This record gives sequence, C-alpha cells and structure tokens, in this order.
Amino acid sequence: MMKKGKSIAIIDEDPWLETYRDDIEARNRRFKQAKKEIRDIAGGLAEFSTAHKYFGVNFDQEKKGWYYREWAPEATRLCLIGDFNDWDHNAHPMYRNEQGYWEIFLPYEQYHKSFTHKSRIKVHVVSINGAKDRIPAYITRVIQDPITYDFSGQLWFPPKPFEWTDRDFVFKRSQEPIIYEVHVGMAQEKEGVGTYREFADKLIPRIRQSGYNSIQLMAVMEHPYYGSFGYHVSNFFAPTSRFGTPEDLKYLVDRAHKYGLGVIIDIVHSHAVKNITEGLNEFDGSDHQYFHGGSRGNHDHWDSKIFDYGKMEVKRFLLSNIRYWLEEFHFDGFRFDGVTSMLYLNHGMYETFDHYDKYYHGIDWDAVTYLQLANELTHDMNKRNISIAEDVSGMPGLSRKPSEGGLGFDFRLGMGIPDYWIKIIKEKRDEDWDIWEMWNMLVNRRYKEKTIAYTESHDQALVGDKTLAFRLMDKEMYDHMMVGEESAIIDRGVSVHKMLRILTLSLGGEGYLNFMGNEFGHPEWIDFPREGNDWSYKHARRQWSLVDNNRLKYQYLARFDESMLKIVRKSHLLNAEGVQQLNMDTANKVIIYERANLIFVFNFSVNNSIVDYRFAIPEAGSYQIIMNSDSPEYGGFNRIDDGLHYITNDRKELSLYLTNRTALVLQKTTDL
Repeated sequence: MMKKGKSIAIIDEDPWLETYRDDIEARNRRFKQAKKEIRDIAGGLAEFSTAHKYFGVNFDQEKKGWYYREWAPEATRLCLIGDFNDWDHNAHPMYRNEQGYWEIFLPYEQYHKSFTHKSRIKVHVVSINGAKDRIPAYITRVIQDPITYDFSGQLWFPPKPFEWTDRDFVFKRSQEPIIYEVHVGMAQEKEGVGTYREFADKLIPRIRQSGYNSIQLMAVMEHPYYGSFGYHVSNFFAPTSRFGTPEDLKYLVDRAHKYGLGVIIDIVHSHAVKNITEGLNEFDGSDHQYFHGGSRGNHDHWDSKIFDYGKMEVKRFLLSNIRYWLEEFHFDGFRFDGVTSMLYLNHGMYETFDHYDKYYHGIDWDAVTYLQLANELTHDMNKRNISIAEDVSGMPGLSRKPSEGGLGFDFRLGMGIPDYWIKIIKEKRDEDWDIWEMWNMLVNRRYKEKTIAYTESHDQALVGDKTLAFRLMDKEMYDHMMVGEESAIIDRGVSVHKMLRILTLSLGGEGYLNFMGNEFGHPEWIDFPREGNDWSYKHARRQWSLVDNNRLKYQYLARFDESMLKIVRKSHLLNAEGVQQLNMDTANKVIIYERANLIFVFNFSVNNSIVDYRFAIPEAGSYQIIMNSDSPEYGGFNRIDDGLHYITNDRKELSLYLTNRTALVLQKTTDL
C-alpha cells in the first residue's frame, strides 16, 4: 500500500490519484512560488495586473500629459507615429527608461490639439530584422481603413466617461448559470454586421424573456479576420470596432445588467494570431518576445502563436488583460478558450485521455500556473465572477480550488456531449440508440467538479457541418415547417430535438449553455463572408422572423425551451446535488430518474406507446405532469392528459400512459 502524504481533497476523494500525488503537489508549489515572485515584484496580484495603466497610452494627471510605453526588449529603436505628427518616423523617438521599457512623454499643453480623440497611431519599431510600423501592444481601440483595409491603433479619449447605471446589479446566478452564447456581429437578421447597440436593444429583452440568466459574448477581442469567430486575436485590450465603440459595448453590458443578466466574455489567452502587421508576433523583431521561440511557438493546427506563460512580462500582460475586461467593461467572468491546448505541449490534439497517465504527461506547467493565477485574480476581483474552462481532457481538479489540488475554474464545458449527440444521429438508427450509453455520457463527470452541459456547439453550425435541428430534419425544414402540414421527418426531428435538450439540461451538468437560435432549431448553417461565397452575409446572421412567425413550427421549439428553463429556475435543478436513477428499460428505451424532487421520464422508442407503464419512485404521493413534450403547445400530438393526478400504489409505483418519443416531468403535489 502506497503511503499517503498530507491531505489533498481531490486525492482524498479519488484514491486513483494517489499515484500522481507528486505532480499535484508540484503544481501547487509552482502556484505558490509564482504568487511569491509576484508579491516580491509588485506587492501582489492586484498591483501586478495593472500593466495596462502603465504601458500603452495613459494620461498622467500630475505631469499633465500622455505617457506612451512599450516592452520591446530586443528592439533597437522605437518611434511613436500617427496623425498627430503626419506619420513621421523620426519626429518622436522613444527612450529606454530606468526599468528598461521604451517610453515617450507628450505634454498636454503642446499636443492637446493634435494628439486627440479618434486620431490614429502606430509605433515604428526597428530591430536587427528590419523596421516595421506596428500597432501598440496595449492599445484599447483598433480601426480598419475601409479602402486600404489597413488596421491602425486609435486614440480613445471620449469627452466624458460612460455613465454606468448597474451599481446595484449582483450576478446572483454565477452558481447556476443558464447561458445564452452569442456572436454580436451575426445576431441580427440583416445581411450585414450587427452592432453592440442593436444587440442590446433588440436581443437582450428576447434573451431575458426566454429564461436565460447569462450572456456569453464571442468575438469581442479585436481580430483581423471576421471569419475566425474571434479566436485569432490580434489586439487583446481592444473590443472589436466592427460592432461599435467601447462605449457601445459598455452600453450592452449595462443594459444586460438592467435586465438581470450576467455577461461573460470569451477570453482567448490560449493562442494569438500570427499576423505581424496587426498582432504581437515579432513585435520587437524577435520570435520569442510574447511567444515561445522556434517551432514550440507555433500552433500548427490552429495556424497561430503560443504564449510563453513562464515569462513574467507575458503573465503581466495576460493578467492585466483579465483585470481590464472586468474593471473597464463590468464583465461578470470569463469562458477561457482552448484550455486543453494550453495544458498540454501537444495541445491535446488527437488525444483520447482514456487513462490517468495521460493527464500528467507532456504538461505545460507554466500554462497550468498561469491559469491558477488567472482564476485567483478573476475571483479576487469579485467573488461572484465566474470562470469556465473550454476543456476536453477532463484533467482532475480543473474546476476545483488550488487549495483542494485544482486549477481554480468554477466550471468546465461538457464538450463531449454535443459531439456524442451528433455522432449517434449520424451513425445510428433511432432504433439502435443505447440508453445506457446515453446515460453514462451525461452523468460521467468528476466528483464535485461542475460542468456546463450543452446539446450542440456553435462549431457544429459552421459551414460543412449541421446544427442539431438540421441534422435531424435537413432539407425538409425548407418546405415542411408550416403549422398543420404533415411530415414524418419533421415530426421526428421536433420530438427528438426537444427530448435531447431537456435530457442534457436535467442530467448533464450544473450549468447549461445554448448558442443563439439553436433553441428554436435555426435551420441555416454559419458561413462568414469570404471569397468562396462572394463575401456574402446570407449565412452570417440569425433569422428571428422564423420563430416569430406563428405559422411556422419553430415557435414550438422555442416555447418548449422557455418552459424547460422556467422549471429549471424554479426548482433550482442545477444546484441540486446528485441524481437518482429510477428505471432503465432497454426494450422500450425508457429512462426515468429523479433530480431536485422532480421525476423525469423519457420514452425514446420509435413506435412503443405503453399503457399502464409502472415504475417505482422514492416518495409516495400524488403527482402531476408539469411538462409534456407531446403537448400541442410544443408541437406534440396531445396524447396525454396533463390534468390528471397520478397517485402511487402501495408499492410506491406510478402508472402512466407513456407515448413514444416523449419526455415528461412530474412533480409531487400532495403526500399520501
């Protein structure tokens, strides 16, 4: 028997981790050492994460002027250029200060008429590899010339600060998030790019009415290629100007808070765009300033660059980025992109993670430490802030506190769930679906590590793939979604779509996420404007008119989603600990379980509708159906009377008429 060391929660709860105690203890030692080094340098995380108030362009109230500073250790010369000096490469040279950073000071009295709000700037960087005009690393606004398509930094000194009205907002749902994932640019029905303000005015009320309590914003950090979905970031402190101004983004967040919605941002610290003109790559002329040098600095699969998380200045840059988005825009937390890619030197590519050994082999320990620091800072800023890991590995402790042996995330995304649904729909007949396999997929998650479940991902909507609804119904959706029109394909698709959503939500995690439009079965794929489609926006939008049209069946899916979320919120189902399996009937493909004092009943059978279907439940009493996917208000066939009271017999059994392709939710109304 291996001798146990000091108590670590994740090992105490999972003895199989004892073999990896040294690795788990080592990552916590590195975390503590990193915090000590930061305290020695800056006094702590709070001060260390204010680099954006030192680097970039900042106004000095005491000296009455602007400082511009850059970290560019291997550059030989820097010069600030822009509209204010007619882009003269020699007029405003920068100098190394005592800390070794490049800086220049522009007195207000001399420059207040030329160094102005909305004027463009860049920095001319000279190195042993030549000279290039670059966008400042800490710039907070980047714009693109509509004629030349060239990106430039833009000074942003609005005449008056944005007036926040959200002082009383508290993100109460950080522990039971029901998240509506959105892309602002494609959130409107028009064939064009939507704006922050259009989203705030048109979509936020809709999201609130639908029953979600959080919004997750994609593609906010500036990126040169629109079709990257925002994941090839060039300017980390600049909200993309495609959707409007920084004040417009603040308006969006403020309005969301007015509606009681938390706002989470996709933060991309897993990689960066490799573009030299727009991004950080080779900023000081070297290939190893912000990123690893040589081949290690390249993410070949994503065609991007990998941060060197071990460098103090890189940690300062990224942690300050976290603080900036939380403070400047009042965001309520983050969904960290590409966490698996950060954790492993091979980025988790083509890895199955089917053995504990794989969790602790080839780890980028600097990235692990950075994520621990990032989570601590996120929660130090506000204990209600939420952090979610986009991770496919399931590394033990990912969503546990460092003091418990973890990395500090609140949740991880259950990324295997949407992939599983698409896989069985593509590869198996409905008759061959395995209810035990479905059950195990949804309940297989680590003890005390919270999961955000979701039925389908935004990636599955991209051109070349299909949404869940389109996978189920395909081209039939174009011609047979009229109310009253008969179609066996549409009937099957609508029924299964509803069942998979409530099964995933009620069984798959402690949080839930939906990509905009999927709740009503949006039929179109996503295809951003590109040369291959004549730069069309036809498929880079959401057709809300489909769900608003009472002659179409999309309304049924949306209404079901709204009712489903209402039950979840009222019962606090996502906070309910554990689920009790009550019945697994492989012959009839019936799944029954209890969670949050609700009884969930699913009949996935293609044909079997069963009279007097009996099953035992934990508590005797009188029960009533509070949700029935076969109800006509959800596009069903009205085969079950929702008004009946179902009373347990002396064996604590209920008897139901259980129709095929139907999901029911029952609640006890009285004791016996």
